[in-house]
Amino acid sequence: MAVGPVRQRPDRARPGLRGAAGARGVGRAVRPARPARRDLRHERHDTPRLWEGAGGAIVAPTALSLIADTFQEGAARNRALGIYAGAAGGGGAVGLILGGLIVNYLSWRWVLFVNVPIALVLAFAAPRVLAVSDGRSGRLDLPGAISVTSAMTLLVYGLSRAATQGWSDSVTVATLGFGAALLVLFILIELRSEQPLMPLRIFANRNRTGPYLLRMVAGATTLSVLFFLTQVVQNVLGYSPLQAGFAFLPLGAGVVITAQVTSRVVGRIGPRVPITAGALVVAGGLAWLSRISDHASYVPDILPALIVLSVGLGLIFFPTTVVAVSGASRRESGLASAVLNVSQQLGGSIGLAVLGTVAANVSKDQLANVRPTRALIGQALMAGFTTAFEIGVVIALAGFVIALLVIRVRSPKPSTAALPEAA
Repeated sequence: MAVGPVRQRPDRARPGLRGAAGARGVGRAVRPARPARRDLRHERHDTPRLWEGAGGAIVAPTALSLIADTFQEGAARNRALGIYAGAAGGGGAVGLILGGLIVNYLSWRWVLFVNVPIALVLAFAAPRVLAVSDGRSGRLDLPGAISVTSAMTLLVYGLSRAATQGWSDSVTVATLGFGAALLVLFILIELRSEQPLMPLRIFANRNRTGPYLLRMVAGATTLSVLFFLTQVVQNVLGYSPLQAGFAFLPLGAGVVITAQVTSRVVGRIGPRVPITAGALVVAGGLAWLSRISDHASYVPDILPALIVLSVGLGLIFFPTTVVAVSGASRRESGLASAVLNVSQQLGGSIGLAVLGTVAANVSKDQLANVRPTRALIGQALMAGFTTAFEIGVVIALAGFVIALLVIRVRSPKPSTAALPEAA
């Protein structure tokens, strides 16, 4: 979230992207070289992961902001955003397959090196290819950045811990309580700050708030599907890492294709129709997955659901991006892009933590009073996964209601109301 205001400062596009790529590359390069430790005390201070995460947090909104700065609203920007959305979806699919190849034939540690050459090329090319962008001077809202980062970290950790320690665990309760308190503190800081990290007035525009909420829904459902289905195809179907990677190829390919098609028609039908339809289609795909069992097969049971999900997500990703950055001035596009990225990442983190906790508790209850066997463990795991998918249906339907009631953009050109100024 801190990237938004920083991106608005003069001459920050090239060095910011260069530094972000370098940080991500350093994090990727150092992590596999470190000895594997089972002591969780070391995991809490994993500096390379922090570098990698920080680099990724800068790259994603900066890239989207550069597209918004470079292309004017209309067909040209729609095509560029379609390529952006397609690259994101396709990159995920390629990453799963490449990761499976590396794990199968080399070692899991080599997976962490894949991004290093890409990051180095980006760090080298950014200052030579990208034009210097205009911006405005300002300072980082450090209290806001610290409070919101700490709040989200504690909330996600608390929700994840509840899966293993239960909701009555004192650490779980304390973590969630402190996280909620810090979130309230962040809101108070933003209301009083002269240069807030996230001007809360940005949410006054319903046509921007709607896409942010939809991206939270998409993040929650996408990450949960990837996590749970990976367990299904490897632990239940017995797939190797490489086979599991290819199993998800239709999901990535479908998102790419749907995003490209949507980018060509959204100029005629407007973004509201595909966003609304996409949320409903995602709910249908999750409902399909909620019916699978431990005797499921890939082609008749999982593949159709992945195709349906890919269409729904492709219908959501591109139009929400268009609406979120539409009407933002050049100096405000960084904030709009950053909040969109944060929405998806936050939705994925919290969604997976909540659904993972539910799945773990359901599986635990299934095995509470029986002697575990391989068959019973498989059934318990599937019971947890399918329950999580059922809750995912509810989340997707909530997204459908949000799209139906909140987003009012029907015309080919979304609202051009600029984001409110951050004092």
